[in-house]
Amino acid sequence: MSIKLYDIAHSRAGDKGNTLILSLIPYEEKDYELLCNSVTADKVKEHFKDIIHGGIIRYELPNISALQFVCQQALAGGVTTSLVMDTHGKTLSYALLEMDLKLPKTT
Repeated sequence: MSIKLYDIAHSRAGDKGNTLILSLIPYEEKDYELLCNSVTADKVKEHFKDIIHGGIIRYELPNISALQFVCQQALAGGVTTSLVMDTHGKTLSYALLEMDLKLPKTT
């Protein structure tokens, strides 16, 4: 069975130049481990394969039960230099929440 990330988490975004920072925070602390095990940097890279052209580093923040993804070359050159319609990271935080999350099988 799979769900969308938005079913168990919310996201915040920040941007600096051409770097996007996405935070993923579960609604319930008990789901933090599931996010850690399921939402890898590679999976985020695959989810954004046509948008993020650089590397992605994932940081685990267990004290606040959150994950942070630092995404390079993600904003079409940056907010002040890009000609695309929406160069801010906010839109991509919502796109992250559209990712499918496979739930582990229970016995």
